[in-house]
Amino acid sequence: MTVQELSDLGQQLRVDSVRAADAAGSGHPTSSMSAADLMAVLLARHLHYDFDRPEHPGNDRFILSKGHASPLLYSAYKAAGAISDPELLTFRKAGSRLEGHPTPRLPWVEVATGSLGQGLPIGVGEALAGKRLDHVDYRVWVLCGDSELAEGSVWEAAETAGHENLDHLTLIADINRLGQRGPTRHGHDLDAYARRFAAFGWHTIEIDGHDVDAIDVAFTEAASTAGQPTVILARTLKGKGVAAVEDQEGWHGKPLGNAAEAVEELGGERDLRVSVQPPPAVRALHVVREGHLDLPAYERGGKVATRNAYGEALTALGTARGDVVALDGEVGDSTRTQFFAKEHPERYFELYIAEQQLVAAAVGMAARGWKPYAGTFAAFLTRAHDFIRMAAASGADINLVGSHAGVAIGEDGPSQMGLEDLSMMRAVHGSTVLYPCDANQTAHLVAELADRPGIGYLRTSRGETPVIYGPGETFPIGGSKVLRSGADDRLTIVAAGVTVPEALSAADSLAIEGISARVIDLYSVKPVDRNTLRTAADETGCLLTVEDHHEEGGIGDAVLDAFTDGRPVPRLIRLAVRTMPGSATSAEQMHAAGIDAEAIAASARLLVEHAVVS
Repeated sequence: MTVQELSDLGQQLRVDSVRAADAAGSGHPTSSMSAADLMAVLLARHLHYDFDRPEHPGNDRFILSKGHASPLLYSAYKAAGAISDPELLTFRKAGSRLEGHPTPRLPWVEVATGSLGQGLPIGVGEALAGKRLDHVDYRVWVLCGDSELAEGSVWEAAETAGHENLDHLTLIADINRLGQRGPTRHGHDLDAYARRFAAFGWHTIEIDGHDVDAIDVAFTEAASTAGQPTVILARTLKGKGVAAVEDQEGWHGKPLGNAAEAVEELGGERDLRVSVQPPPAVRALHVVREGHLDLPAYERGGKVATRNAYGEALTALGTARGDVVALDGEVGDSTRTQFFAKEHPERYFELYIAEQQLVAAAVGMAARGWKPYAGTFAAFLTRAHDFIRMAAASGADINLVGSHAGVAIGEDGPSQMGLEDLSMMRAVHGSTVLYPCDANQTAHLVAELADRPGIGYLRTSRGETPVIYGPGETFPIGGSKVLRSGADDRLTIVAAGVTVPEALSAADSLAIEGISARVIDLYSVKPVDRNTLRTAADETGCLLTVEDHHEEGGIGDAVLDAFTDGRPVPRLIRLAVRTMPGSATSAEQMHAAGIDAEAIAASARLLVEHAVVS
């Protein structure tokens, strides 16, 4: 395309953004208009992409981090011939693929965006995959806004990209000065942003974001820069081209007042078509080998920490499968991800203390077809919850592992204790939440998660726990294990993880007193084994749940979910961590929280006695 044609294409993208938002009666046309020239030059001269084959391994990756500017993205798809004009005008309507913020309902969108500050971290994940896993020379382009440059996740990503020398990653920053409610922190001070990126080792380019020649030169410079990621800081105007809204406050997230006049002012409707350059020939593709999975086996009666079993099982899985990758947040010696790092260093990624980037990198790698397991302390995954939530919106298949869960970690105190993680992860759409109690169970569940779609979560424990299952046991997701059962059971104790041995000990004590108690190991917290729980309720009449987690949203609530279809809720006692713990030994912590064998037995007696009185 000539320079004039590029300018005309930019105007077309503005016009179509205005039209789409006008048809919807909502949207963000002014945020789209500021970046239209940037998108025009990228689409026409620099992006290498086969829209007929979005799965092509050589395609460049493009992430619209400022997802509210979706009218611009959809207008670009129209210019590339990927969608029609009638479909463009279905923007934001029920049943349309063109949602308010992009999602992978469209085959050319790999990850959902709209929660600001996520595009660059995920782009770093894709760039890491390209450099260290795929060994393919695709470029990763991320278009972000200036408001999101206040997000800490952006700077986690900036440092990671600089440290990893991701020179095939380019961030295009649309510095249009205006956020949602008014001016951004730095306005049009491009140098303020440049200093920050340069401090993290980035090559910086400052341009007029409406000068198509300057944009073209900048993109070329970015592609030729070696050893550094590049950020193009483009000074733009929100609402560019329409005098009534250009660089004006109060127009964020609103269709223009008179769309017809705006379209006329922009030069009217156009129908330019862009022949996007195809991806180059792929020089090398990763080969995913599949071999025999030889999981570690542990002898019954011994004691092994489930975090150790996780590290050893993940290492074995990585040996059997070449598509498995491991990521950690600088606690691999504690989570035991270091076992994988030692055996498979080429597929291990250290993300340091940057949990948002940890999860985002996993999402980016999953988008490229890899099977990521990302681990840190369960407590610290809470920092990344928004990334986990958006990963579900992306349909990402990632596995997260939270170690050092609950008060059972002992003396480290509440800052290190994951006591909210089960609730957090259960609430994620389509998630799988597993909490093993012993080493053999852990090993099998690590393998079970490998081909499980969606967000998987495995909760592991710091201390050693008894090995109660043999290595030949199976643990299907959605199942449970009945560890004690008899015809005379008067109640059912439901436990998971570290409370399973406590529940067994309590059941033994109760048996001596003539109280027969059924014990269920609810290792699959989501999906929960409704049938087994319902049978237990029908046969014993009373349930007692015990968990090393806060009461809200954990195992007790998961058990109650088995009775949400109109069935009578059984008599129920819920034991959980209800106080703020301090520093103490593991045994002291569990006793103080009222979740050890003694507390379980005492509550069971009361439950049975009350049932008899009733």
